[in-house]
Amino acid sequence: MDGIRVTGPVVGAVVARLRAAGCVFAEEEAALLIEAASGVGGSAAVLEDMVARREAGEPLEVIVGWVEFYGIRHAVDAGVFVPRRRSELLVREAVALLRAGDSVVELCAGVAAIAASLAVAVPGVEAYAAEIDERAVAVARRNLAPERVFQGDLFSALPGRLQGRVAVLVANAPYVPSAEIELMPREARKHEPLHTLDGGADGLDVQRRIVADAAEWLRPGGSLLIETSEEQASATAALFTAAGFVPRVVHDDELFGTVVVGAR
Repeated sequence: MDGIRVTGPVVGAVVARLRAAGCVFAEEEAALLIEAASGVGGSAAVLEDMVARREAGEPLEVIVGWVEFYGIRHAVDAGVFVPRRRSELLVREAVALLRAGDSVVELCAGVAAIAASLAVAVPGVEAYAAEIDERAVAVARRNLAPERVFQGDLFSALPGRLQGRVAVLVANAPYVPSAEIELMPREARKHEPLHTLDGGADGLDVQRRIVADAAEWLRPGGSLLIETSEEQASATAALFTAAGFVPRVVHDDELFGTVVVGAR
C-alpha cells in the first residue's frame, strides 16, 4: 500500500473532511490522525480508514487509541468510557490530600485514568482501581499495574486488606439523569456503554451507593471525592452530610468540572 505523503494538500483535505463532519477542532484532529496512521503502518489506506471512522462519529480518542488526561497519554479502546478533561479536577483535589505511602482507590474507574494519573503525580502512593466492565478492566490494566485493577461492582471488587486503610476514595460515577441521556453528544450516546453514563432518575443512584459504604473503607481522617454536575452539587453534598461526611463543593470554570470533597 502507498505510504502517507504528509503534504499541504493531504493535510488540507483531511481538515476539510473533518470540518464538514462537524469537528470543531479539525486542524488539531487532522494532525493527530496523521500521526496515529503513521505509527501503525504509515499507509494512505490506514489514514483513509481513520478519517472515515471519525466522519462517522467515532470518538477521536478511540481511533488513535489514547486520550490525553492530566498531561499523560492513557490507553482507550472501543466500547469504553473516554475520560473527560473536567475529571482532572478530581485528580487535582486528590493530589492535595495524598502523601507517599497512602492508598487511593478509584471506583467506577473505567480505563483507570484517574488512578494512573495519581500514581504518577504522587510518587509512592498506592493507587488502585475498581471497575465492573470486563472490556474497561482490560484497558485499565494497560494504564495501571494490572495487579492493582480489580473487576467487580464498586467496593465488592476490592480486597479486604484495603478496608479501613484507604486515604482517598475517588469516583466519577455516572451522574446523567436517565431522561437526559438522549441530549448527550452523539459520540457518547453511540459509542460509550450506557451504564457509564446513566445515573438513574435523578442521576445520583450510583453516588448513593458509594457514599453509603465509603466510611468503612476509609481510614480515620480519610476523604471521599465524587465528580458531579454543578446543578447536582447540592444534592450530592447532601448525600455526604447524611452519611456523616463534612462536604465542600469545588468548581473549576476552565475545566467545567465540579467535585464534592467529603472529610470523614
